[in-house]
Amino acid sequence: MFSGAQVSLYPMSGNFVGIILDAVKALDPYRDRLRIETDDISTLLVGPPDILFAAMHDLFVAAAKTGEHCVLSAAVSRGCPGEPDDVICGVNPSLGQAEPLAERITAALAAVETTTETGQPTAAQFSLYVMGTGTHMDEIYGCIDFLKRSGTFDRAKNFCTRLSGDAGAVFATIREAFYRFGDPEGHVTLDITASANSPTKA
Repeated sequence: MFSGAQVSLYPMSGNFVGIILDAVKALDPYRDRLRIETDDISTLLVGPPDILFAAMHDLFVAAAKTGEHCVLSAAVSRGCPGEPDDVICGVNPSLGQAEPLAERITAALAAVETTTETGQPTAAQFSLYVMGTGTHMDEIYGCIDFLKRSGTFDRAKNFCTRLSGDAGAVFATIREAFYRFGDPEGHVTLDITASANSPTKA
């Protein structure tokens, strides 16, 4: 099953070029496990969901550790009917999404709880879109239940959910929302904005 993301990084700094080029080096360890294509707008990452989110996390944290205000914007998708399957994705629909909803929520909570901390405070907001299934609202409500118990839930906003906490837990929460909820054969997308070192506070 196809799984990928278009990711853009925006450092709010006069040294934005240096910050971006240094942060992109954080993707180097993933180049044998992801298809990575960069242009002047975004970087395409194609591969398994766990590797996708690990790479996005490392890219973001590398930029945020400079202390400058940095924003990461990403569109993430799995099971898109318009994308050909890619062997590198290695997504097995029988894992992660096929168990009963209550079991998936428990597994997602455990995954977030055991995530290593980075020491980088992060805020994020994201929207989950579950398409092509008659039970999509059950999946969304299940995801909301997970989010509220995740330890990173900040509040519901119009059209999205806000998370806050350590970057490790925040990205793990979004990863689990992407991987654990939605029809295992269906199309699921996320719209993500993550921010660190903002000059304004919530």
